Order: sequence, then C-alpha cells, then structure tokens
Amino acid sequence: MMLAAFFQGLMVCLSLIVAIGAQNIFVLRQGLRRESIWPVVIFCAATDAVLISSGVLGLSQTLKASPLLNQLLAAGGACFLIIYGWQALQRVRRGQQMAVAAATGTATTAAILAQAAAFTVLNPHVYLDTVLLMGGIGAQQPPDLRWWFIAGASAASLGWFSLIGFGAGRLAPLFAHPRAWQIVDALIVVTMWSMALMLLTQGV
Repeated sequence: MMLAAFFQGLMVCLSLIVAIGAQNIFVLRQGLRRESIWPVVIFCAATDAVLISSGVLGLSQTLKASPLLNQLLAAGGACFLIIYGWQALQRVRRGQQMAVAAATGTATTAAILAQAAAFTVLNPHVYLDTVLLMGGIGAQQPPDLRWWFIAGASAASLGWFSLIGFGAGRLAPLFAHPRAWQIVDALIVVTMWSMALMLLTQGV
C-alpha cells in the first residue's frame, strides 16, 4: 500500500509537470545558461513539495472556496507573464548571443531565485497543479499513506527539474549562435503570453 501511494504520487506529478510551462521554460533557460542551476532546481522542487503537502493536508479546500483569491492570483500571474514575455521579445528583436558557458556574474543567485519565486507565487497554474489537482488526489489517500503520496510526487518534481536543468547543458553547443537563442526566446514569448491570455479570460 505504501509503495502504491508513492507510485501514484510519482505518476500524477509527472503527468502534470511534464509540459511546456512558464516554470519549466525558466529552469530550461537557466540550464542552457549554466547559471545557478542547483539553487534553481532545489528551490523549484522544494516549493513543489511544500505546495503539494499543503494541498494534501487541506489547502486545496481553502482555495476552492475562495473565488476572489483565485481571481487575484490569476491577475497577478497574468501581469508577470506579460512582462517576462515582453523582455523575451526584446531579446528576440536584438538577436544577441548569450553565453552558454559558466555564469560570469551577470545575475546574482538571489536575483535568479527571486525570478523563480515569481514564477511560482504569481503563477496560478502552479497552484492548480500542485495544490488543487495533486492535493485533491493525495487527500483521498488514507491518512497514514498521504505522506507516501507526497514523497512520490516530490521525488518526481525533483527528478524532472534536475533533468531539464542539468540536461539542458548537453544542448549548449547548439546555442553557440544567436539564432538558437532567438528561437528559445520566441518560444518563451508565445508560452508566456498564451498563458497570460488564458488567465485573463478564464481566471479573471
């Protein structure tokens, strides 16, 4: 029963997290830049673990009962995604080459983690996946098995972020030219603005 709960948490998390989203693209981009990868991976995985635990232990019911809070989260998330997408658009227009070697101090770890936090706190989809969906499923487990579900989901999150964060480095040779970075940033623009539009039309 314990392994079944662990495996269910693992598979549910993977089914939701393995998709193109704002947080995944941010981690991928940091991996390509080889910039503060460990702090970003650990932060994102730890945040997921906290949110999943909160959802399983009761926060999912609180969010479901507060439409105003959901609307505020959607509006804040849309604003952040629009701004980040605009910054990516400017990089596309400039077409500048970005270093794929080790970070040279262009951004501090604290600043990068602040961006990671914004992608988490201001992204309602994170709450939808971790707190509402995974939390709701995990809450159906017997009380003595819920922590096994949380452990499985948290392991999946850590594994996924590690894969895209550190695995992105293998693609570094492909990003020695400005055109490759323009393609990545164009994908960021489309993703961020599409999610922002969806939040504004559905969440607000």
